[in-house]
Formats: sequence, structure tokens, C-alpha cells
Amino acid sequence: MLYDEMVKLKKVAVVSKVGSKEAEDTARIVAKKFLAKKSHVFTISPIQVDGATKIESLEELKKEKLDLVVTLGGDGTTLRVFRYLENDTPILTINVGGNRGILAEITIDEIDYAISQILKGKFFLDKRTRVVASCGGREFPPALNEIYISRTNLTKTSEIEIKFQNDTVRQKMDGVIVATPSGSTGHSFSLGGPILHESLDVLIITPVAPVYRLESIVVPDEKIEIISSHDCSIAMDAQVVKSADFEETITIKKYKKPAVFIRLKKRGLRQMSKLGF
Repeated sequence: MLYDEMVKLKKVAVVSKVGSKEAEDTARIVAKKFLAKKSHVFTISPIQVDGATKIESLEELKKEKLDLVVTLGGDGTTLRVFRYLENDTPILTINVGGNRGILAEITIDEIDYAISQILKGKFFLDKRTRVVASCGGREFPPALNEIYISRTNLTKTSEIEIKFQNDTVRQKMDGVIVATPSGSTGHSFSLGGPILHESLDVLIITPVAPVYRLESIVVPDEKIEIISSHDCSIAMDAQVVKSADFEETITIKKYKKPAVFIRLKKRGLRQMSKLGF
């Protein structure tokens, strides 16, 4: 959606790629630009800028009602930030030192233009489905791209039961990926899954090394239940790993709030074009 009104950036957080000097140096520059616009700026340790509030971890951002988060790095940085955002705070993604920057909107050369456009209200909000896994009374952090359930014991192939709506698929396989449309260009794609338009309200179930070939299944973004005959690991966006016991039901569903990107140009299939198609 395009906004025509002036936007007030009262509270802005600037987050850089961990361990990247280039991203950290750029974060300081960006923080100063927002400070010059009278924003209350938060930086994450070790980034420190005069006039900004330094906090120790992303966890502390949950307490703040932010107008914008700026990420500097690659896709990993963007995924990490979204994991800590429980609400629908928009993110402006800047590719600094990232590999492909599939999720990124701009490069650092465009930051002044981007700030100007945002303040004028000339931007789009690109809302993306997120997913969340839970089991045994525990709810795990949300994922933007995918949740990957894999066998823990590499000497035994698990029988995995997948339930969605009124259907059940049961087969021996190494694991299963539940991907969002945003994640359709990630691990699911590398296993032969389809590329989906990012705006769709669906999920992709992609089996990993099934004994009998089983294609990806695209289903409504409703509840999916997965039960493994052996202990398994649950990985959120390849960054956080939790565990589940055998025969324990793992529930995956759409997260309560979408991930929101600030976009300056309206383009379809952004990630597909970033991959070179």
C-alpha cells in the first residue's frame, strides 16, 4: 500500500550484521542520519553513536514501540531481526556485506533517497506471512522463510506423518521443510520446490529425501501437524534449533503478525529476479 501522508519516524532501531566491520561502520553513519531527522535512535551493542540509545541485545527491542527498523547486512541479519519482532514493525533492508541480499531493498548509496521518500510517505508496505512452530506446550520464535524438521539420529530414517486440513501423508524420510512464499526461494527451492509469489497466503510442504519420491505440496496457511517416529530437531530460518521427542506432535501455523518490509518500488516476484531469472 502506498502512503500519501507524512510519516514521523519517532523511534528507529539500526541493526547491523554481527561481526562485520563494514556493516557496523555503515550502521553508525545511518544512525547519525536518523538522529539528524530528530528520531530517537536505538543501536545494538557494540554500535555506539552520540545521541543514540545503545542496547545490549535485540531482545530489548521487544519493549519499544518502534516506527522503523533498519537492517544492514545480508538476508541472515534480516531474518534475525524479524525473529525478535513480535509485532508488525516495518523493516528497511540495506544490503551491506551480504552475499545475495535477496530480501534487501536498497544499497547504502540509496539511503538518503530512501529516508526522504519514507518521510514523504512515498513507500509501499510489503507484508509477508511468517510461521511459528510449537510442541509440548512450548512456542518457538517465528520464522520468515521456513521451519525445517530433521531427524536427530543419522543412522535411522524416521517415519514422518504430516497432517493438514483433513489429509495425512505418512512416509519414511530424512525430514520435512515447511516454507512460506518468502522462503520458497530457499532450501525448499533447492530440493525442487516451486517458487511462489511472495503475497500468497499459503505454505509449502517439501519432504527431504523421502523413500518414495514425494513432490512438494502447496497448502493453505492453516495448521500443519508433524509427528516423527524418532527424536528430531526443529530449525527456524536455519538460525535457531530446538528439539522434539519421538511421537511428539509439532504444530506449525501462520504467525499472528506478518513480517513487513518497506519498499520504494512496487515489483512482483522480487526474490526470483534477485536469483537471476
